[in-house]
Amino acid sequence: MLSQAVGTSTDPLENAQEQIKEAETFFNQMINAFVGYLPTLIAAAIILIVGIVISKLVLKMMSRGMKHDVIDKTVSRFIYSLVRILLYALLATIVLAVLGVPMTSIIAVIGTAGVAIGLALQDSLSNIAGGFSIMLTKPFKIGDYIKVDDVEGTVEAINMWYTELHSYDNKAIFYPNGQITSKKVTNYTTLGIRRVDMVYTISYNADFRKAMEVLKSITDAHELILKEPEPKIRITELAESAVRITCYPWVKAEDYWTVYFDLNEAVKEQFDKNGIEIPYNQLDVHLKKDNQDAATKK
Repeated sequence: MLSQAVGTSTDPLENAQEQIKEAETFFNQMINAFVGYLPTLIAAAIILIVGIVISKLVLKMMSRGMKHDVIDKTVSRFIYSLVRILLYALLATIVLAVLGVPMTSIIAVIGTAGVAIGLALQDSLSNIAGGFSIMLTKPFKIGDYIKVDDVEGTVEAINMWYTELHSYDNKAIFYPNGQITSKKVTNYTTLGIRRVDMVYTISYNADFRKAMEVLKSITDAHELILKEPEPKIRITELAESAVRITCYPWVKAEDYWTVYFDLNEAVKEQFDKNGIEIPYNQLDVHLKKDNQDAATKK
C-alpha cells in the first residue's frame, strides 16, 4: 500500500542513474553540436589567419610603393593608417559572417557600436576629422618646422589622431589633430627662407656708423646668409640708455639656428675688437657744484 500511495520510485540509486543519463545526453548533444560546427570554426580560423597575412602583405606593399617621391610623405603615412584600420575591420566582418552571424545583425551591431563609440569618443573623432582636414589643406608636412600656440618643433609624423612634433631640445610632442585645426599654425619652413631678427644695443658714446659697418662685414662674410634678399641693418630705436640697431639677414630655413648663434658670437667679438661698447643697466649720479658748496657751508 505504501508503494501504491507514493506512485513513483524514491530509490536514490535510480535517481542518480537518471541524472547521469541526463548529463550524458547533454554532453553528447554539446559534442555533436561542436563536431557539427567544427568545420565552420576551422574555416573561420583559416580565413582569419590568411586575412591577417594578406593584410600585412598589402600594407607592406603599400609601404614600399609609398617610399617613392610620387606621393607626399605626409599623405602616404596617413593613407597607410587609414587602410590598415579598414582592412582589419573588413576581415573581422568576413569572419563573423563565416561563423554564421547574419549580416543584418553585424550591420546593426556596427551601427549601434558606432553611435555609442561616437558619443564616448567625440574628441577622438574630432582628431580624425582634423587629420583629414590637415591632409586636404596641407598647412604643413613632415619635416616642416611649425609653431602651434606656444608649442613648436619639427613635424615628425601625422597620424589619424595626432601630429608628432620634435622640439629643438629633442622632446617628442604629440598634439591632437582636432586642436591643431582650430588654432593658429605658424609654418617656418614652407616658404623656404627665414629672416633672422637680431637686435644689438650700443652706447650713445659709440660710433653707430662703425657699428653698422661691423655688422655689414659680418653678414657679408657669413656663407649661410643669403645675398638676396639683402640683409637690412638700421637704427630702430634711440632708447633711454642705448642705441638699438637691428640686423635682418635672410637664410634658408634649415640654417636659422646656426646663423643665429654665429652672429651673436661674431658681433660680440668684433664689437670688443673695435671698441664698440655694449651698455648694461647702470645709474649715473651727477652733483652740481652749487649744491656741493651749499652742503659744505652747512
